[in-house]
Amino acid sequence: EVQLVESGGGLVQPGGSLRLSCAASGFTFSNYAMNWVRQAPGKRLEWVSTIDSGGGSTFYADSVKGRFTISRDNGKDNLYLQLNSLKTEDTAMYYCVRAWYGSGNYDFRGQGTQVIVSS
Repeated sequence: EVQLVESGGGLVQPGGSLRLSCAASGFTFSNYAMNWVRQAPGKRLEWVSTIDSGGGSTFYADSVKGRFTISRDNGKDNLYLQLNSLKTEDTAMYYCVRAWYGSGNYDFRGQGTQVIVSS
């Protein structure tokens, strides 16, 4: 059974930082590109970042480029997202996703971890 378990969210002031983690199990993690997506209240799922299976290539949405960093540890089956210089508009539920097909379509995601950016 595929499982993705996110952690690390919380309440942070604008300009602050958080590190999100995703523990994967039930599949060969190192065979898959992995993604972070987010959903703000009342909005659609938004793709945030992708990392290839080996961790050598990363991609970011324009809205987070230069502030967020995706990484992975294939030895531990973990995916990470470092969030720096957080803005109020980054407030959302953040999800770890195994296969992102765009337009809100994916095959597996975790339960999410909440990030709230507020003063």
